[in-house]
Amino acid sequence: MTKKTLYLLAFALLAGAAPLCAQRISSWQVKTTGKEAFSIPMNMDLDAITFEADSSLQLLETTGGQKTIVPFQIETSGTRRLYWMLEPGKQKIRSFELTKTTAGNNTATSLQGRMNQGALTIQYGSKNLLRYHSETVYPPKGIDTAYKRSGFIHPLWTPNGEELTRINAPDHYHHWGMWNPWTHVLFEKDTVDFWNLKDRKGTVRFAGFGALYNGPVYSGFEALHEHIAFKKDGTEKNAINELQTIRIYRPDSRNNSYYIMDVTVQLSCASSSPVKLLEYRYGGLGIRATEAWNKDNSVIFTSEGKNRKEADGSTARWCVAQGQLNQQYGGLEMMSYPANYNYPEPLRVWPENMNKRGDVFLNFSPTKNKDWLLEPGRQYILRYRFLVFNNQLPKAHAEEAWQAFAHPPKITFK
Repeated sequence: MTKKTLYLLAFALLAGAAPLCAQRISSWQVKTTGKEAFSIPMNMDLDAITFEADSSLQLLETTGGQKTIVPFQIETSGTRRLYWMLEPGKQKIRSFELTKTTAGNNTATSLQGRMNQGALTIQYGSKNLLRYHSETVYPPKGIDTAYKRSGFIHPLWTPNGEELTRINAPDHYHHWGMWNPWTHVLFEKDTVDFWNLKDRKGTVRFAGFGALYNGPVYSGFEALHEHIAFKKDGTEKNAINELQTIRIYRPDSRNNSYYIMDVTVQLSCASSSPVKLLEYRYGGLGIRATEAWNKDNSVIFTSEGKNRKEADGSTARWCVAQGQLNQQYGGLEMMSYPANYNYPEPLRVWPENMNKRGDVFLNFSPTKNKDWLLEPGRQYILRYRFLVFNNQLPKAHAEEAWQAFAHPPKITFK
């Protein structure tokens, strides 16, 4: 090997470019606007491309003739799927290739989920992003223990470390950060309430982890929740199995002002008895927002141009809540997937006079205006995406984030 070749190889490695000893397996292009404000999670069927071992693969992007290494992650449930983040760029046609290499790969910082004292915390570097409680959490001393709950998220943090969720609010002790119970449910001739815990008609319990994910593209988990009906004879029976999958994706390496989280809810009957989720004004994925927000320092707006006064009872593709957080500003956008039941989904949004200060509560409630029958032997899926951000989110950027969720860029193989 000549001195010139050695010099070029060393320069490429130092610059983060692809090593020269790679064999191309497949290549493809992704078409974008070239004006994206946010990264886009991308994935494809890896087994349809290659059966090469995961450890020998490397993903590269070519920009202006320069090849750079792209962090990727492989999901192995069923067939293998290749995940990577399409970070914002000015070029409208993005070119990628998958290669076989003997060099190392995936050296990017990994997201990590760490268990401690009955809770799983997802971190990126030294920053906490989300905490999921698998063990039962009780309300404050002196409060009815019927309010106890497991299987919920709190806190959900902004990238700057400000809490966006709240638990143990004296006005609603059954509000647990971000959680997913149903309110008015017909099960074996009884009307069950899994939301208002003090009524002692039902509850939701964590029943086990299906999987935990760590890697350079995303971290997350699968958690099984059992929706337990309290029968009139004093017995209990599981009515609904809920498999909740959470993924938090790697923040943009050039902009740590936001991150993306996907929430998938898979529902199925836990017995041979059907379950009917009855029409009611709230139920499903809810968020009790931070105590820092009130009607004077926070705003809510929707995809259909509704503000906080108008949002309740309206339908929407997405909804944004943002406001002052101590000396900072931030918020979240919750997005509904077009295949969800009763899409575009009805919203439950608390009015501006709630608790005389304008406390904030948000809820995508697909059964707000119609029943939903769950039949034994079938599975039902609800998908949501959250954009969690510092600073303020303009409506145009909120729409862009939803479009990337509902209609991700198409992949064209060369």
